[in-house]
Amino acid sequence: MKKDLRKFIGAGLLVSVLMALFLSPYASSHPDGLEWVAEMKGFLHLGEGEPVLNAPIPDYAVPGVKNEGLATGLAGLVGTLLVFGIGWGLARLLRRKR
Repeated sequence: MKKDLRKFIGAGLLVSVLMALFLSPYASSHPDGLEWVAEMKGFLHLGEGEPVLNAPIPDYAVPGVKNEGLATGLAGLVGTLLVFGIGWGLARLLRRKR
């Protein structure tokens, strides 16, 4: 059972990485719903200013990568691996000892 679970997780991670790399460059460039409503209602400017925390990859622009599609794909890859790593770490930390 353990081997099957590892294969399943590995396959899911592989599919997620491939989607992040190759599909994220085709994501919509339109603002998300919250940003759109803020713009339509006239309070988008209130969210502008100095951020509380600096994003490691702001606006999916990977430093040093000029190609926008490649930068978006790499940002998706980094985000996917980061979320997987955090989830994996939490699962290992919180699992019950047998």
